[in-house]
Amino acid sequence: MLRHVNRRTFLRRAIHSALGGAGLYGALGNLQLVAAATRVRGGVFPDYKALVCVYLFGGNDSFNTVVPHSAPHYAQYAVSRPALALSSAQAAMLPLTPQPAQGGLPGGPARDRDGAIVGCSLHPGMDGLRALFDNRHAAIVANVGTLLGPITQAGYQGNAPRPPQLFSHEDQTNFWQTSRPDDANADGWGGRIADLLHTGNPGTQLPMTISLSGQALFQRGASVDQYVMGAYGVPPIDYLGDYQNELGVQTFHALHADGTQAHMFERAYAGATRRAIDTYRTVNAALAGAPVPAGFPDTYLGAQLRQVARLIGVRDALGMRRQVFYVSLGGFDTHDSQIEVHPGLLADLSQSLAAFHAATVTLGVAQQVTAFTASDFGRTVSTNGDGTDHGWGGHHFVVGGAVRGGRFYGTLPSLAQSGNPDDAGYGQIIPTLGVDQYAATLATWFGVGASELADLFPALGEYDSSDLGFML
Repeated sequence: MLRHVNRRTFLRRAIHSALGGAGLYGALGNLQLVAAATRVRGGVFPDYKALVCVYLFGGNDSFNTVVPHSAPHYAQYAVSRPALALSSAQAAMLPLTPQPAQGGLPGGPARDRDGAIVGCSLHPGMDGLRALFDNRHAAIVANVGTLLGPITQAGYQGNAPRPPQLFSHEDQTNFWQTSRPDDANADGWGGRIADLLHTGNPGTQLPMTISLSGQALFQRGASVDQYVMGAYGVPPIDYLGDYQNELGVQTFHALHADGTQAHMFERAYAGATRRAIDTYRTVNAALAGAPVPAGFPDTYLGAQLRQVARLIGVRDALGMRRQVFYVSLGGFDTHDSQIEVHPGLLADLSQSLAAFHAATVTLGVAQQVTAFTASDFGRTVSTNGDGTDHGWGGHHFVVGGAVRGGRFYGTLPSLAQSGNPDDAGYGQIIPTLGVDQYAATLATWFGVGASELADLFPALGEYDSSDLGFML
């Protein structure tokens, strides 16, 4: 699909093309990523793996997604959210049955900051994700957020480093998708993973990174340019299909023919156009005979994940051994009317992820496909009437056959209304796990080597562990 490209991106890619395809990655001197991207890491990958980022725009309210139902934790939750708290009956409708703690293995029942076990449920509309969790195909990673390193309430109130522009949608979305708060022009961590590993794909018919939700910062790389397609297929360039436009089509192709442009920017643009046409023809041909998986909700998120499942189904025809997908769902900025809006969003997320996992089982790749959620930030424990405000830490789901599921990872924060040691102020919960750790755990499973993690996530060394243990 031919996509709109802004001036900065066009210039970067044009220069990249003019230099013969050399990757350009200069932030903090991380040219090692480009060097890694140009070497063959042991040849072609012998197996297939896919990462699927499910981005929840606006900041999901984790505290009405994963709800404590055991006393005194429920009582604390209900007092802090008088207008929004689920009733005790609602909070008990979908209780989770976590696996017991096992010696030497990470994860287990949900625990609070004092080590006490917390009985938790999912929102009543999330029966699909509840079944995945109880059947060990989904895990919950608790209180993840944007961090420059571990930070306490005392450090936050003092001079400890903190992410720039906290509680800003745009800035925190950029941080989540790049994990590089030091560089406003950084590529996404999905794109950087593709830069490292794309040579492991045996064919080059399709970029390793695919977005079903427009151009995504998460997918932007230095060497690998993301491919953007629609949730319902790959639309061709309309101009080429216009009725009685044979002369115009001939002129179009003549202008974009290889070697006919004098200026390097013109050559770069023409080359990108030819590749776009070739790619959508290839993808459309591969998908033409692919079955359409059933069971997905009739929603935009459902359509995106159904298309991802179809693309995974034709992976061999496209020569793919590693793929990174991006889908999204909006509407989570629930400053008001949260009781009316939030349940439908959670139900959509739950049904779509459950249908997607079922599709990977049917395709025989459940062990090789991992979906995970991300969001701008969590929301406040406190309320502003009938909604919540921008928070910080939040809970996230990881789904797939290779997930060490049925377990919580990390620590549940206090939900106390006052005197809360996890509160940065105004009910904004300080994360106890960083985006770097969450991303590095996924990247390690995907095939990124330990020596390359520091290049992908420069702040990873600030933490005691780079692997949270939720992947087998």
